[in-house]
Amino acid sequence: MTPAGILFLCVANSARSQMAEGLARHLFPGDIRVQSAGSAPTRLNPLAVEALDELGIDIRGQRSDSVDDIDPDTVDLVITLCAEEVCPVFLGTATRLHWPLPDPDRKHEDLTHAERLAHFRTARDEIHRRLEALRAHLDAGGDPATLPPTD
Repeated sequence: MTPAGILFLCVANSARSQMAEGLARHLFPGDIRVQSAGSAPTRLNPLAVEALDELGIDIRGQRSDSVDDIDPDTVDLVITLCAEEVCPVFLGTATRLHWPLPDPDRKHEDLTHAERLAHFRTARDEIHRRLEALRAHLDAGGDPATLPPTD
């Protein structure tokens, strides 16, 4: 059962959920309505843009949205991407998956641009791997709620 709408959630809607939105739009072109949001939205992280640019995916047109602004009727699958933070709550009846990924921003660490970008690449590649598994599961007629663990 392919969902009509997927919502990716993290706290800031700046990195993980933004990359997930861009990757999902690429992997599910026109099949599914794809959105992302956060409980405390900030801005699109330039390193998320750079990491997806490397795959030929442009997310510059995406913006950080509040989970409170998402219409629950447009979502039937919610994927949370928080690891160390408390994930946002989304009210509604949507199926929920939790993909705990560390925040790639590491803004409190003294890292070079290349080191920070490496963390974004790692997160991007893990999200991509999980989305490909979700796509294969859905293409085989699977229900998102029965997706086998991808850890």
